[in-house]
Amino acid sequence: MIREWQVIMKKITWDDIVRKLTSRKLWVALGGFVSLVMIACGCTESAAAQAVEIIMAAGLLIAYIVGEGMIDAANKKEDK
Repeated sequence: MIREWQVIMKKITWDDIVRKLTSRKLWVALGGFVSLVMIACGCTESAAAQAVEIIMAAGLLIAYIVGEGMIDAANKKEDK
């Protein structure tokens, strides 16, 4: 099992990671999962909604940072 995991990890590139972290689907799925778990554990709906808002804000921030980094990298290549 560990060997299979190592083979999979060798195939994952930095571009794959960036694409996944900037995916809206990932952040929506994560927010939905967390809110359902919170409600199942007895939290109020407003607490779950606040948690989802924080997760979506984090996703937005990560997408912005990665996007700006990609723009800066592209501009740096053009300057050379």
